[in-house]
Amino acid sequence: MTTVLIVDDQPLQRLGFRMLLEANPDTEVVGEAAHGGEAVRMAAELRPDVILMDVRMPGMDGIEATRRVVAAGDRSRVLILTTFDLDEYAHEALRAGASGFLLKDAHPEELLAGIRAVASGDAVIAPALTRRLLDAYAQHLPKSSPEGSSAVVPATDDPRIRSLTEREREILVAIGQGWTNGEIAERLFLSESTVKTHVGRVLAKVGARDRIQAVILAYDLGLARPNSPDQ
Repeated sequence: MTTVLIVDDQPLQRLGFRMLLEANPDTEVVGEAAHGGEAVRMAAELRPDVILMDVRMPGMDGIEATRRVVAAGDRSRVLILTTFDLDEYAHEALRAGASGFLLKDAHPEELLAGIRAVASGDAVIAPALTRRLLDAYAQHLPKSSPEGSSAVVPATDDPRIRSLTEREREILVAIGQGWTNGEIAERLFLSESTVKTHVGRVLAKVGARDRIQAVILAYDLGLARPNSPDQ
């Protein structure tokens, strides 16, 4: 049973999520919050497995609430529910520690699958939103200098990268490009079980909470960029 806290300032939106989750035998709604401050308090009290977090709310928004929940070291993982007009907030929510993004118009089975994935420690981003999120995040990265040299610290100088084997670095680059385990396995000629093992080791070595945080690292170090030839 996966326990869920619903956070949204719209009562009808919360009701819709509650009806869906209560009709599912594998999920249990343990509370509802109408703004970020209430979400932080209830997360500490209820310790839900997953928090469905809206972004735009009066008072404390979903990004700051996510940041506080993660900073508190709570067991809860945050699944952001967003719309395309909120792309500008994507990179901030990633940095805040969100474990995934789904669109509010996602099909019920997609939302339930996303909740299961996040609860199990994986990360999830709506396929239709992945490209837009990464592009929005990339706009906030350092630009190249006029001489053409990168303003990003060379990846080889970062101790987290030096700890990786050559294969593990390939895996990190692939994660940064947004590839699934299946896509990595196909392109690197590995089995999916081997890829899963490599991904786990990479996350542990670089200190990433999940795949999304690994994407941030890959972008920060210049290992991944939007619209690269590999994509």
